[in-house]
Amino acid sequence: MHLTEGRRRIARAIKSRAITSAGFRRWLPVGVAAFAGAGMLAGVLTAASSAGPAGVSGATASGAHARAGKASAASPFGLPRVQPSTGAVLPGSLLTYAAVTVAAASPSVKQPSVAPLRRTLQADLLVVSSSSLPEALLASVSRLSGVVAADKVEAVRMKVNGSYTAVLGVDPSDFRSFAARPTAESNALWEGVAGGGVAVSYTMGKLDKLPLGGTVSVAGRTTEKLKVAAFGTLGIGGVNAVVSDAVARSLGAPEGNAIVISTEASDFTAVAAAVGRLVPHGAGVEQLVSVKTTGGSAATVTTSSGAAGAGSSGEAEVPAPQLQGFLNAAKSRLGMPYVWGGDGPDVFDCSGLVQWSFRQAGIVMPRVAADQALTGPSVPVSQLEPGDLLFYHTDPTDPTYISHVAIYIGNGWMLQAPEPGEDVQVVPADFGSEFAGAVRVNPAQAAAVAAQVA
Repeated sequence: MHLTEGRRRIARAIKSRAITSAGFRRWLPVGVAAFAGAGMLAGVLTAASSAGPAGVSGATASGAHARAGKASAASPFGLPRVQPSTGAVLPGSLLTYAAVTVAAASPSVKQPSVAPLRRTLQADLLVVSSSSLPEALLASVSRLSGVVAADKVEAVRMKVNGSYTAVLGVDPSDFRSFAARPTAESNALWEGVAGGGVAVSYTMGKLDKLPLGGTVSVAGRTTEKLKVAAFGTLGIGGVNAVVSDAVARSLGAPEGNAIVISTEASDFTAVAAAVGRLVPHGAGVEQLVSVKTTGGSAATVTTSSGAAGAGSSGEAEVPAPQLQGFLNAAKSRLGMPYVWGGDGPDVFDCSGLVQWSFRQAGIVMPRVAADQALTGPSVPVSQLEPGDLLFYHTDPTDPTYISHVAIYIGNGWMLQAPEPGEDVQVVPADFGSEFAGAVRVNPAQAAAVAAQVA
């Protein structure tokens, strides 16, 4: 987007005075919780001038549209990693929906049938282990008061197209209810998975340039070429691929090593504690949502790391010397290419650039944009300062998910790793329809979130 269009988008944002958010639901996916209830735009940045931002040389003022960045190369919760070849399995740690993009089926190939979608559920908790869970555990969890539904799956990290990402192995007929609504409703997507294909997130499919309808390499203990059946985000942050349980096991995933759980909102805390008492040694219970609570007139968001999110006050900001070190590190990467999963020092995706740049200043950050959105209090546009992080919803198959991050550098400009085929660049800050909000990083909170999702 050129400079004049950038001004138009800023003007439209002022007029609409609304930050895109998931609304005021009690249960919020981890990645968007920090912006729920962020409120109206309270002003506008200084209009971007035709001269570039101070302190940046060789910057471009084109392509300002914030592209979707890496959804996740690192797992957002503890998953066993399935190593390629002979490696062992190791423990690891608005709402307008667009149609899911599905590969055309060959008329000569009969796709397996899947059960129709009868309801949609929120995926609230994930029990995960590095080995198969006991058969009786699913029944025990399902009987707990406050549990709406539970489903046993395979949950691992594998290489898809050369990059590690979280992969679920599922029974398509049973699991589809837990997916994001447009994905859940797509019979063709689940038929493709049941037929031995892989469905990948919209973000990964587009930014890693995967061939819809073609094949992609998926590497676990063995390596297989799987048909890319569809682009459709699951709605579980950081999970970028789903295959059938049979395919997951053939790739080396431990059979039934995870259970996804949906709970009654009012019973979430009690259910999480009760499930924790049931799981065997070596297994863990991971929280897939953040809890929005209201006490008196103050609203807070509690993240899975236990840190205060949007609405918190008195947060410790990054000290000035480290903040300048972060900005200098980010600016030193100008002109370096965008690569899906790139985390430096010479190639980057959006969140990889943020994490690498903060690391140079001695600050620990989580790897994924959705988690980076939980690293400090929200900041009104009118109060933005250099070093604040700008977040965006760019995935049409899951519009509530934070899928891109950029760095505000002052005077109406931002620095970002945009998309494949483009380099790290400086562009006018984008406050259009995809803008989700801004965060001022708190180092202690950032480290806590990073530790939780490591």
